[in-house]
Amino acid sequence: MDDQRVGSDSEPDGTHPQTLPLPILETFGPAPEDGVISGPPLPGPLHPSSRNGGNRPVVRPARHVVSPRSHEFRRRFFPQATRADWCDWKWQLRNRIRDGKSLRRVFELVPEEEAALDRMGGRLPVGITPYYASLIRRTDSADPLRKTMVPVLSEFTRTEGEADDPLGEDGHMPVPGLVHRYPDRVLFLVTNFCATYCRYCTRARMVGQTGEYHFNPDQYQRALDYIAAHPEIRDVLLSGGDPLTMMDERLEWLLSRLREIRHVEFVRLGTKIPA
Repeated sequence: MDDQRVGSDSEPDGTHPQTLPLPILETFGPAPEDGVISGPPLPGPLHPSSRNGGNRPVVRPARHVVSPRSHEFRRRFFPQATRADWCDWKWQLRNRIRDGKSLRRVFELVPEEEAALDRMGGRLPVGITPYYASLIRRTDSADPLRKTMVPVLSEFTRTEGEADDPLGEDGHMPVPGLVHRYPDRVLFLVTNFCATYCRYCTRARMVGQTGEYHFNPDQYQRALDYIAAHPEIRDVLLSGGDPLTMMDERLEWLLSRLREIRHVEFVRLGTKIPA
């Protein structure tokens, strides 16, 4: 049952560890799962720094503030983790709370939550980063954040009129993974992986599990070709899943090709990282 609950939500590793990232991004360690992405060679960075001869971005040390609450949570439930581990988003992904055993260790579950875990099956899996779990009150089942992360039995109550695709996105997909509902903008679904899985997710049909959505270079290229062929599109929103969980080189590949389309004026990323 735990394997079903976990789902198949890995974001493949990159093939070029030394690829120069965009200035707003950083290169981190290996992804949670293995795998590679194939496709055309990756272009260079869009906006190389003017310093160091314009060859490398300027790296500024990141400063992370860890609250006393998160610090105490780490000491109690992840005593082997260093402060550097805790502030590493890849460590957070690798150590997510994924199953009933981990949930019971971190939270005092109420009967409605226990019953939900027994019925999870192949539904939207559980996934809570240690950081996000540290923000949730351990003994309060009414905690607002807890209600968005921990499954409850009422999830399995389906009423008349409910739909697997409540926003009607599938009906506006000219190519798989690209939603063109409004004339001048599109929603570009680029991954089914999220750091945390919200129980209210409107894309539970595809996020955190395999299905009809297969994110690969061929699918990306079909979406890019469609955007290029429709000059009325000026705004592209990358979503999924969470695009900031992708490897830098894959995200750079997508952003670079979008920037090559002259009529695209805005590129946005829908993300919840570092939650």
